[in-house]
Amino acid sequence: MQQAFSATSPLVLVGCGNMGHAMAQGWLRAGLGADCLFVVDPQVTPARLPGVDAGHLVVSADGLPEGLKARVLVLAVKPQMMDDVLPQIARFVDGDTLILSVAAGVTLNALARGIDVRATYVRAMPNTPAAIGAGISGLAGDPAMSADNRALAQKLMHAVGDSVWVEDESLIDSVTAVSGSGPAYIFHLVECMAAAGVRAGLGEETAMKLARQTVIGAAKLLEEEAEVPASELRRRITSPSGTTAAALDVLMAADTGLGQLMVEAIEAARARGEALGKGD
Repeated sequence: MQQAFSATSPLVLVGCGNMGHAMAQGWLRAGLGADCLFVVDPQVTPARLPGVDAGHLVVSADGLPEGLKARVLVLAVKPQMMDDVLPQIARFVDGDTLILSVAAGVTLNALARGIDVRATYVRAMPNTPAAIGAGISGLAGDPAMSADNRALAQKLMHAVGDSVWVEDESLIDSVTAVSGSGPAYIFHLVECMAAAGVRAGLGEETAMKLARQTVIGAAKLLEEEAEVPASELRRRITSPSGTTAAALDVLMAADTGLGQLMVEAIEAARARGEALGKGD
């Protein structure tokens, strides 16, 4: 990663909340030199990013060196802040800059209008496991972007997990619905399993421990057996007429089962993401 940046053509991160901080830590672990990273955030401190010179941690864009042109500008601020942020950082962008936004609902056109500089624009939708390097991100950008910029965008997001490209930007709303919001679905599944265990007679602590570790263990199996479809892993533990089969008869019911509920949930999330992109 280091070879893509220099002190005069650095990586500039705007926003160092949970996601921005996770990305910055990932980049530093991946070999980015601290002198090649600038962070713009009113709350950032040297203690939050050890090793990064205090002079590279600035409270606003006005603190960046005059004449600086970012090789990459990563926008990790809340969507409602974009209208204020984009004009402030436009002077640090030129035709060689890759602009990568992780703000939900902010379109490529909105980014380009706000900065008003011809550059390369990419949207990314990571999820919260990025904080522990186990995220998954969806990426969308101009299909005509250079191979170098495409590879660099992917490398930046790989610092916090895996990534996939979608060629149609509108599909970012679907990515958001599946993986961006997805961890919340899993956490709610744990809540529901534990609550059902309590109704079945288990103590609350026991039920929650069983539910949490079951999901953790199943996720590790998915990771360890990455070449095996989830449907096959399910079949392996489903004996005919057994206890798992009895539960799956309920969960896989055509009209009322988990499959239909998930379709409805993901469609609701996708539609909301689309509405947010339109400012609704």
